[in-house]
Amino acid sequence: MMEKLIIKNRKDQKIVVVLEKQENQKGLVFVMHGLGGFKEQPHVQTFKEAFREESFTTILFDSTNTLGESEGKYEEATTTNYFEDLEDVIEWAKTQDFYEEPFWLIGHSLGGISIALYAEKYPEKVKAVAPISPVVSGKLSIETERYGNGEVIKKWKETGWMIRESKSKPGQIKKLKWSHMEDRLKYNLLEKVNKLIMPVLIIVGEKDEGTPPEHQKILFDAIPTEKKELHIIKDAPHTFREKVQLEEIKKLIKNWIEKYT
Repeated sequence: MMEKLIIKNRKDQKIVVVLEKQENQKGLVFVMHGLGGFKEQPHVQTFKEAFREESFTTILFDSTNTLGESEGKYEEATTTNYFEDLEDVIEWAKTQDFYEEPFWLIGHSLGGISIALYAEKYPEKVKAVAPISPVVSGKLSIETERYGNGEVIKKWKETGWMIRESKSKPGQIKKLKWSHMEDRLKYNLLEKVNKLIMPVLIIVGEKDEGTPPEHQKILFDAIPTEKKELHIIKDAPHTFREKVQLEEIKKLIKNWIEKYT
């Protein structure tokens, strides 16, 4: 049964959560979108469906400061606020009857670094983690084609703003403060990568310019566990939208779940 709930984060902001409980749950998973994303995006729904079909109770939520239903402004979005919202949603879940540890985590892009940071901070709570096209570090982000071809970063820093149209919500203009990148530069998954001792699934698009395959290979090689997988989706960009790509990703996630349940 699917329920939409409103909870509060540590800043007293509303977070909209969609909970789908399973009667005989095999596990619990928290599903996270990326920067400017929202829980209804096709790839986020694909992640959820893969787990739901494996009898998992699923929790999706819109972080604050994004284009979803939760409070806040996109221009204020930071890695810190995404990570803290994940912590707060998990804290809320602890009070519920379906809660179990260790649980699973899956997230895309900024959601990907958030879930991996959580797994590094609380490895005993996490059964398995799937960072999909994750940001690996702020430093690596700045060096990418998406952000780092000099002029883009220079203009963003000088004007204080990165301005783009949303591809997921055409016509909606996304304005992001330079303080977002200042905050992102504080984070680096490689610093505590030795904590990722649980099964890890990384998936990335071959043509991803924001969190490219070469970054994912750096992360993958540094992860100590042998229970790790890296899959590169042919011709796919950063955000997966094509039906054939979504079907491939769903299959990869389901195969991975079956290995570790």
